[in-house]
Amino acid sequence: MAVSDAFLEYMSDQLSTWGGVTSRKMFGGAGLYRDGKMFALIADDVAYLKVDDSNREKYLKAGSSPFQPYPDKPNTMPYYEIPPDVLEDPNELISWSKEALDIQLSKK
Repeated sequence: MAVSDAFLEYMSDQLSTWGGVTSRKMFGGAGLYRDGKMFALIADDVAYLKVDDSNREKYLKAGSSPFQPYPDKPNTMPYYEIPPDVLEDPNELISWSKEALDIQLSKK
């Protein structure tokens, strides 16, 4: 699991008009944060957003799959790959990212 500086910079650029987004490298990947909450993660230059029951279906319909930290194990995390068309459209990406952040902020 790794993240290139170029991809991290791309993600920062795509989210730049939202403001307040920071990144932190960890475990070979990176987390994207806003308001102190991680709403996205990046691994192997693939970006994932936080999901729950309220938005999982949208990701599945878009053909996204969950983040699987260990390919040889069935474990997944509640982060789904960002669809390419969303990733390439900053406004759409920000909309989906706000939804992911709201999920994080609603957790107790």
